[in-house]
Amino acid sequence: MVVNRKEAGATKRAEKHSIPWRYVDHRNKTREAFEQELIDVLDLYRPDLIVLAGFMRILTPLFVNHYPNKIINIHPALLPSFPGTHGQRDALAYGVKVSGCTVHIVSTDVDGGPILVQRTVPVLDMDTEESLAARILKEEHNALPEAVELFASGRVRVEGRRVCILQDGP
Repeated sequence: MVVNRKEAGATKRAEKHSIPWRYVDHRNKTREAFEQELIDVLDLYRPDLIVLAGFMRILTPLFVNHYPNKIINIHPALLPSFPGTHGQRDALAYGVKVSGCTVHIVSTDVDGGPILVQRTVPVLDMDTEESLAARILKEEHNALPEAVELFASGRVRVEGRRVCILQDGP
């Protein structure tokens, strides 16, 4: 596991389960220098999948193209609607009746990669950004492990913008 914040909660969980982790500082570096350092560390492990969990940085083509179709991210909205950092706020402002989360394969387009898993939640009349975010977060905790399992079982095939889920593995 690699983090760009030493205080990331995942580091404590990793230590509890004897999972090695590395810290790569993004501060005082160009985006490309940071990403090259990430690549250098990750390549030591030859990852089959990179999961962006709580990673709030936009990746450049340098990184994305180094790991084509091997990076997933979770977004707190039903993409392609409401990309960016304020998915819940934007959904409420638009007046949608259903929102949710999307696990997508990372592409060079921000929140624009092929969709792997989506989960929905109703948008209630009395919702605030915080209450909607809390319900979406519960679904994120289901959607992300499901997406990882799909990759781990070899059931994901990417065809352009479409993600096909194979029923019985490769």
